[in-house]
Amino acid sequence: MADRIKIIALNANQEMAQSVANRIKAELLPTKIMHFADGEMLFEASKSFRGDNVYIIQSTCPPVTERLMELLLCIDACKRASAKSITCIIPYYGYARQDRKAKPRQPISAKLVADLLETAGMNRLVCTDLHTSQIAGFFNVPVDDANPIPLFYKYFSKLNLEDIVCVSPDHGGLVRTSKLAEKFNAPIAVIDKRRPEPNKAEIMSIVGDVKDKTCIIVDDIVDTAGTLCVAIEKLYELGAKKVYAAISHGVLSHDAVQKINNSKLEKLVITDSIPLTEEKKSDKIDVVSLAPLIGNIIVALEEGTSLFDVHQRFIKENN
Repeated sequence: MADRIKIIALNANQEMAQSVANRIKAELLPTKIMHFADGEMLFEASKSFRGDNVYIIQSTCPPVTERLMELLLCIDACKRASAKSITCIIPYYGYARQDRKAKPRQPISAKLVADLLETAGMNRLVCTDLHTSQIAGFFNVPVDDANPIPLFYKYFSKLNLEDIVCVSPDHGGLVRTSKLAEKFNAPIAVIDKRRPEPNKAEIMSIVGDVKDKTCIIVDDIVDTAGTLCVAIEKLYELGAKKVYAAISHGVLSHDAVQKINNSKLEKLVITDSIPLTEEKKSDKIDVVSLAPLIGNIIVALEEGTSLFDVHQRFIKENN
């Protein structure tokens, strides 16, 4: 099986891609992206992948537009080099927050990116914790949205926490939060917040009992960490004993890490969908790897087995 699998690691997730390739014993293709003097990019692969199933691993994380362009050029190169199939593994799907017209004369950027990927030649998308599940409907190709909750459950289970309450940062995140709450057989609290503008939030109230509880905030993205830190402060005001956060994608823009370090948060647990650079590393931030989950998904796609069954097996392995 592995003979017909070729994995391409672009600049965003090279360490993860190497781990995936090692896990499933597939070839990691040597490639390079060069830049012309004016900034234009050129993708090149030094080995043939004609007739192969190509898996491109690349998050569209900062610098978002450059990472997206790298991905588009790679897809086009694979298509023109007669790859049998092109599966994009995008652990962090950028522009996902722009999934609707919140105001007049705004784009629906998540749909635009979907169109670009399909036009370039992508045959399937694998991603992790899309901002909203309906984004999958923007595509006309199969979309597999991997759930990192089992990874978070494994992490927090080792801490032997007591009196857990899983906290959703808004009403839209209830489904995500409930998945972790079900595993711990824990109640849920919901933060009622308003967004006057992007990256700013005002917390109106918290629905649910958090007094003397260990709170785990569950979300998909931590960007500037402003909303997270306000939520942490509010939970402690209401009597929370300890506050943790399990967040899929650590964008961590600007002074986000400094805010987290200065907060009363016990730990922020994120996945490696966005690599944590040296300057962003902190004793308060722990990273869990998506490589085992992604490796299992690739094997399932190659064998034509149910991704649901693979996911259930992965959950059992990580419980």
